[in-house]
Amino acid sequence: MKIVIVGGHLSPALAVVNALPKDAKILFIGRKYTFEGDRGTSLEYNTIKSLKIPFVSISTGRWQREFTKHTIPSLLKIPYGFIQSFFILRKFKPEVVLSFGGYLSLPVGFSSLLLRIPIVIHEQTLEAGAANRILSFFANKICISWTSSAKFFPKGKTILTGNPVRRFKIYDLRFKITDEDQKLPIIYVTGGTAGSHFINTLVEGCLKELLKEYVVIHQTGDAQEHRDFDRLNDLKDSLPLKLKARYQIIKFVEPQEVGAVLQRADLVVGRSGINTITELIFFEKPCLLIPLPYSQNNEQIKNALFLKNQGLGEILYQSKALNSNKLLQVLTKMFDNIDKYRRDFGNRHSGEEGQRRLQNQIRKLVQDDKEERFWTSSPRSSFGEGGQNDYREAAQRLVEVASYEAKLKKK
Repeated sequence: MKIVIVGGHLSPALAVVNALPKDAKILFIGRKYTFEGDRGTSLEYNTIKSLKIPFVSISTGRWQREFTKHTIPSLLKIPYGFIQSFFILRKFKPEVVLSFGGYLSLPVGFSSLLLRIPIVIHEQTLEAGAANRILSFFANKICISWTSSAKFFPKGKTILTGNPVRRFKIYDLRFKITDEDQKLPIIYVTGGTAGSHFINTLVEGCLKELLKEYVVIHQTGDAQEHRDFDRLNDLKDSLPLKLKARYQIIKFVEPQEVGAVLQRADLVVGRSGINTITELIFFEKPCLLIPLPYSQNNEQIKNALFLKNQGLGEILYQSKALNSNKLLQVLTKMFDNIDKYRRDFGNRHSGEEGQRRLQNQIRKLVQDDKEERFWTSSPRSSFGEGGQNDYREAAQRLVEVASYEAKLKKK
């Protein structure tokens, strides 16, 4: 099978790459740079290249939620993105295109339509992204992670596959923690694959206080505009040796290492994108979430509230009033009651009664449709003993849908 995968959300895309047949010919279309106007290469680009999968970056524009100096130049690039996509697809001649949303998917999707290439789109969020709503009018199949998304798409071609979770191998942490610090709690701070300048700044303001009590693994991203990694690395060098050893700073946590970090962390501080939420539930990890305030349809706030209702964490809302002292206060309070989060989540979801309660909550989002073939494999929607294998099924189902559409084209 020849397949084009359009990035946008790296985690589910990697899960599908792992599930594809070994003889599949893949072309990955994504972003070489994390931010518009920034020369810091993206984790998506670095990861796909490291897997030796052909990667093509297209230069296209997008509608930005905040007007910046990049807004007008970005909009002017939209026609070029369509031309690029058309010739990339015409040259590669894929049997099917699998898209994970985001602004890159629009030019690729429209080019697929013109070239009569089947397109399958996947929606990870609880609702629906703007690009996927547009593409749904001519997509061959729409795969969703939650039934709450179904109302945004044509019923006749919508399938609930679940949100694919990448295959985690739990390696030993490559971060060196001294014998003296082995018993300290570990905080993993992440702003997602792009990093978060806001979160980085919050942590910077209380770093010395945090390191008196905790080991901090901090994924900063590589945005060149703010140069957070360089500034925080300089701060690390100025710390006393004892505190310096407790601060592990890195631009990106490689996908194959994420499982080890999440497994070892006692608490996670981060944004609340749907793939982050999926992985936090998967690892049953207490967390402090700071939702992106300008995410589409407030989806990150909704995701954070969903996770908080499962008993796994707390929410801090990004605003001018949120400062480093507040972050430190909330983290201290959470660690004073850290067992409560684990216990609350465990009590809600253990035993037959707990499983029924969680099943009823999840079914508000994920449930079988009696009239059509719907697959359920979103987080904790399966209650057998399959463990990680239950999560893998979503990736395999996406592969099955894509393969089916590719075979239809041949006929």
